[in-house]
Amino acid sequence: MSLRPTGLGVGMIGHAFMGAAHSQAWRTAGRFFDLPLTPDMAVLCGRDAATARAAADRLGWRDVETDWKELLTRDDVALVDVCAPGDVHAEIAVAALDAGKHVLCEKPLANTVEEARAMVAAAERARASGVRSMVGFNYRRVPAVALARRLVEQGRIGQVRHVRATYLQDWIVDPEVPLVWRLRAERAGSGALGDIGAHVVDLAQYVTGDRLSGVCGLTETFVRERPLPDGDGRGAVTVDDAALFLGRFAGGAVASFEATRFATGRKNQIRLEVNGSAGSLAFDFEQMNELQFFDGAEDPEVAGFRRIVVTEPAHPYAAAWWPPGHGLGYEHTFTHEIVDLVRDIAAGTDPVPSFADGLAVQLVLDAVSRSAAAGSQWKEIEE
Repeated sequence: MSLRPTGLGVGMIGHAFMGAAHSQAWRTAGRFFDLPLTPDMAVLCGRDAATARAAADRLGWRDVETDWKELLTRDDVALVDVCAPGDVHAEIAVAALDAGKHVLCEKPLANTVEEARAMVAAAERARASGVRSMVGFNYRRVPAVALARRLVEQGRIGQVRHVRATYLQDWIVDPEVPLVWRLRAERAGSGALGDIGAHVVDLAQYVTGDRLSGVCGLTETFVRERPLPDGDGRGAVTVDDAALFLGRFAGGAVASFEATRFATGRKNQIRLEVNGSAGSLAFDFEQMNELQFFDGAEDPEVAGFRRIVVTEPAHPYAAAWWPPGHGLGYEHTFTHEIVDLVRDIAAGTDPVPSFADGLAVQLVLDAVSRSAAAGSQWKEIEE
C-alpha cells in the first residue's frame, strides 16, 4: 500500500490558460519559498478524460477526474483551485467549502452579485470550521504593486485624491476571431468589464485601501456577430468589448477606469496612477518591475518622478528570487499568490483578497453595468 502524500493536497478544476498559470505556481512555490505546508498536486479535473490526462502529464498533476463533484469526495484533496469559467464558480466553490475544502477561485468571483453573495456566505460558514478561501486577483502580487500599497499605507503620498486605471488589450480586434466562451454572457457574465476591468477595480481599491462608493459608466460592443468555434455559422456576441466609467471613492477621491479588448497594438497593458496630497505613484505592467514615485516634499528645483526598480531584497517577495536588477515575470504573481495562501492556511489566518473582497469588486461591476444600461446614470455602490 502506498502512503498518502503529506502536505496540502490540491485538486484543480480547469486546465486551460489559468490552469497552466496556476500549475506553474503550485510546482514552484515550495521550491523558492519556505512554506509550512508542501503543496501536493494531487488531481486535475477536466471534462474529457484523454485531454485532462494529457494536461495533467504536461502540467505535473498526479491523477485525473472528469467530474468535479467526485474530486470533492477525495481524501487526498484539501484545497480546490477553481480555474473554470465564471458560470460555474459559485456552484463549485460553495460545494467545496461546504465539503470542508479550502478554495482558491479565479476572478471575477462570480458572474452575478447574487452568486457572489452566496459564495461569501459559504466562506463565512466554512471559516467557522477553519476552512479558508481566497479569490485570485494575481496582480496584487506584483512586487511593484505591493510596494505601492505599502507606500500609501505609510502615508508617503498623503491623502489620495485622484486615481486613473486602464487595462488595454487587442485580442479580438479582428472580427473573425471565433465566438469563444469569453464572448458569451451566459458563460462569462460580462466582457472586458468583468474579465479585465475587474483587475483594475481590485488594484485601485487595494492600492488606495479604499472602496468605490459610486460610478457612472458606458459599455460598447463593436463586433456584434462572430464565427462559431466549430466553423458552422455565426453567433451573437452578448458581452461588452469595452467599458469606461468614472468613480468616486468613499474617502473622497475621484477616479476614471477603462477596460477594452479593442486597443489595437496593446497586448496586456495595465496602468494605475494614484495622485495624493503629498505625492504620486504610477505603475505600468509593461514595465512590471518598476514603480514611479513622486515625492511632493522634495525641492521643486530637482523634484520629479523617481524610477524604482523593485527587485531589492527589502521589496515585497523579491528576496526569494534573483539578485537585485534581475526582473520577475507574469508567472511569478501566481507563485506569490500560492505562497500567501498556503502560509495563511497553515497559520489559520484569513487570506486576502477574500471572497468578500471579490464581492466588493462584483458590486462595482454590477453598478457599472446598470449605469450603462440606464444611459450612463450615476449609480451608488452598496457597502
